[in-house]
Amino acid sequence: MFRKPNAAAPVNTMPTERVTSVLGSGINWQGNLRGSGGVRIEGTFEGEVGVRGLLVVGETGRVTCENLRANTVIVAGSVRGNITAEKLEIRSTGRVWGDVVTVAFATEEGAFLRGQVRMEERVELEFEHEGEAGAAPAAATQPVGEKSPEDDTPPAEK
Repeated sequence: MFRKPNAAAPVNTMPTERVTSVLGSGINWQGNLRGSGGVRIEGTFEGEVGVRGLLVVGETGRVTCENLRANTVIVAGSVRGNITAEKLEIRSTGRVWGDVVTVAFATEEGAFLRGQVRMEERVELEFEHEGEAGAAPAAATQPVGEKSPEDDTPPAEK
């Protein structure tokens, strides 16, 4: 009879613990992988990874990146780069070349890791918020000390 007005439903901030996207075994991809959800990589990926959720590098997956960030990372293939995750599991077929920062760490017999492992009570993943500019457009970037084509234009034409 007496109800409180409906408050806005709480936003689900929990990471996705299931795969919703797959990079297939025949795919070679370069770029940045950012967003929310579960991703499985079975092909070759080169670039930066920042996933709010689950990232699985399958047995045929090959990832090369400076920094890989995700809530949960499972490696059954190979990763060349540093990993920051709340949970990291390296399966028996998994190979990791890079340093690891994590809260929970597990390996299977036969797993390979060349790097340092730092266990923390809490890990800051520092995901970019949607809507923020990730990088300046190519036209707006210019190496320091170089002239732009506009610098050669006479003042009357600018």
